[in-house]
Amino acid sequence: MCNELNLAIIQTHLVWEDPKANRGHFETKIQRIKQPVDVIVLPEMFTTGFTMNAQAVAESMDGKSVRWMQKQAAESGAAITGSLVIEENNKFYNRMVFAFPDGAITTYDKRHSFTLVGEDKVFTAGQEKVIVNYKDWNICLQICYDLRFPVWARNTTDYDALIYVANWPKPRVAAWDALLKARAIENMCYCIGVNRIGEDDAQNEYSGHSAVYDVLGNNITPIRPHKDHIEVITLDKTHINRYRNKLKFLNDRDQFKIM
Repeated sequence: MCNELNLAIIQTHLVWEDPKANRGHFETKIQRIKQPVDVIVLPEMFTTGFTMNAQAVAESMDGKSVRWMQKQAAESGAAITGSLVIEENNKFYNRMVFAFPDGAITTYDKRHSFTLVGEDKVFTAGQEKVIVNYKDWNICLQICYDLRFPVWARNTTDYDALIYVANWPKPRVAAWDALLKARAIENMCYCIGVNRIGEDDAQNEYSGHSAVYDVLGNNITPIRPHKDHIEVITLDKTHINRYRNKLKFLNDRDQFKIM
C-alpha cells in the first residue's frame, strides 16, 4: 500500500482557444517540477479556456492533446489529469482525462453543465461517476460546476481524494473556497481544487484560489490568489484513516443511491 501521494498543482493563465500554445505552456511548467511527483493536475479546459466554441476547438481521443498528455505522463513518470473539449460520436464533451505513465487513460465527462452560459446547449452531460485507482489511492474525478452538487460527490465507496479542475470566476470565488472545504469535511477525504488565473476572451477574471483541504477541512496549501504557481503537496493516507477510525462520521451517512 502506498500511504503517501505526491501531487503537483499547476495554477496558471490559459491562452484563449489555442491548444498548441497551452500545451507548450504546460510542458514548460511540467519540466520545472524537479521533485518526484505521482499526479500532476491541470485546470478545466486547459487547452482552450472555458469556451462554448466547441466546434472550432474540439479534439478526438486520439488527437494531439490526449497524446500529449500520455507523452508527458510517460516522460515525467507521473499521472496527468485535466479537462479538455472532446468530440465523440458527433457530440461534444467537457472531458477530464487521467493519463497514466504507462499510456493507459481513464475519462470522466462533466455531469453538471453550467447553464448560466449555455454549456448545456453545447456539451453532452456525463452520466457516470468515475473513481480512478492509482498507486492504491482511490481518486474521484470532478469538474468545476460539479462542486455545487454534493450528492454527486457523496462518498459511498470510501474514496481517498476528490479532484476538481475548474475555470471558476473571481466574483464567485468565495463559494469555491467554501464548497471545496465542505466537500473535504463531509466526505472525510482530501479535496483538491485547481483553478486558473488571468482573463478569458470574454473578460471574465479568474483568481485561482487553488487549494488542497484535508479531512478536517484545513487548507494545507500556501498558494496565493492571482499568482502563477506550481505547488507540490504530499497527501497522507494515515491522516485519512486516523480520523475516519476515530470519528466514524461516514458510518452514519444516509443510505440512498442516485438513480
